[in-house]
Amino acid sequence: MQSWVIVLSVMGIYLVLALALGLLAGRKRAFSVEEFVVGGRRFGLILTLFLISGTWFSAFAFLGAPGWAFSRGAAVFYTLGYLAPACVLWWAIGPKTARIGKKMNLVTQGDLLRERYQDKLLPALVAIVATFAFIQYICVQLKGTAYLINVFTEGHVPMWAGALIAYGIVVIYVVSSGVRGAAWSDVLQGALMVMVAWALGLYIVYHLYSSPAAMFREIHAAYPGHLLIGGPGSRMGPATFSTLIILCSIGAMMWPHIFMKGYVAEERTIKKTILVFPIFGIFLVPIFFIGFAGVTRVAPSELAAADQILPHMIYSVLSVPPIVVGLVGAGALAASMSSADAITHGAGSVVIQDIVRAIKPNMSERAVVWSMRMAVLIIGIIAYALTFGVQTLVGLLIGGYNFIAQIAPSGYGAYYWRRATRQGAISGFVLGTAVAVFYTFVKVSTPFGMNLGVLALIANVVMFVVVSLLTKPQPKEHVERFIGA
Repeated sequence: MQSWVIVLSVMGIYLVLALALGLLAGRKRAFSVEEFVVGGRRFGLILTLFLISGTWFSAFAFLGAPGWAFSRGAAVFYTLGYLAPACVLWWAIGPKTARIGKKMNLVTQGDLLRERYQDKLLPALVAIVATFAFIQYICVQLKGTAYLINVFTEGHVPMWAGALIAYGIVVIYVVSSGVRGAAWSDVLQGALMVMVAWALGLYIVYHLYSSPAAMFREIHAAYPGHLLIGGPGSRMGPATFSTLIILCSIGAMMWPHIFMKGYVAEERTIKKTILVFPIFGIFLVPIFFIGFAGVTRVAPSELAAADQILPHMIYSVLSVPPIVVGLVGAGALAASMSSADAITHGAGSVVIQDIVRAIKPNMSERAVVWSMRMAVLIIGIIAYALTFGVQTLVGLLIGGYNFIAQIAPSGYGAYYWRRATRQGAISGFVLGTAVAVFYTFVKVSTPFGMNLGVLALIANVVMFVVVSLLTKPQPKEHVERFIGA
């Protein structure tokens, strides 16, 4: 049997297991918005932990991170730099989200904004911008899936077909089982990707260099700037690196599909999840090793894109049995699919709950659930159609963060600033989004090399504060339902 057939068979077995687990998770469950979107708010620690970690560590982890380690060196460490501050901010809003969500029957981020600011326009605007960012984020997963299946099958499965098959499975179990299907699939996917990451990362380093220390010494000798931020040979300046960490720290929990996970469990479970979650950051370390290992072994001209360094290392640098290649491919597919399911589910939920229901508030429960299912399918089709551009996976991800971070002032302000008003939240969000659009599509360079998302966020915060202070405050009793919670 040809090696690519063995590889495809192993990956195919994984895909069948993911589909079966996702479909079984939704059997005999209530047909309700609360069940479809937040799983009845009864998830335990393990399910919540794997759901959020699977959402967080995506195709970026298996393909984008090694690609950046290979092409941009030390710049890749921004992903570890923002993990701790993001968890601190998560601690500030996660338990409150669980408590208030249960009390007020909230299921989306837009529900919170609507209740706090007593306004339907803000959540609708947020949902529109979030959907744009969601599609970029889904493209990250689809592009990663396409790379993997195409390269691991030696080109026998074209990129369009690989992405269609894997993402089609995701859409099927998300449409059928909602967040519960995504969560149970993520348990399988999360366990698999962690095991594969550590086994593969350490094997590559010790096989090619004898130890991580030896690898970094060799890189430093050949390309000293590769391991630095700023200075000759560095791939990223200090201002860009620092503001990128700030952007991702503030914006991480503002992704609606991640924010919504604060509703899936009790407050105590959310707190436990936050305490345990940073351990998953260790998962990234051997993933970085894969990219760094290629710096002195692979010429950039050998790759069509830096994101392909992982499959290139396996096929062209190492000699790995087909079954092992299949397991690596399955682990990488797990990383892509575990994020794709949560993002797609979040996108469909947000579009219907925060946009459509604002226009048609009298929709029946059954109509809302079916509409969410249709929205999942439509968003999936749009994302698939837009996937195969030229941007890197990390570039797509950061592009989404630039816009999602603009939710942060009104999001954190909802819980912690009594003087925040509807007018301030809307005007700040609109200005921040406008600045992000300007620097994304019109003027691509920013002052002092700052990340454009942070520049937009500064404008957003200033407008939010000034307009809030100039407008009538909300009633004290209403505000205390959120601040005092």
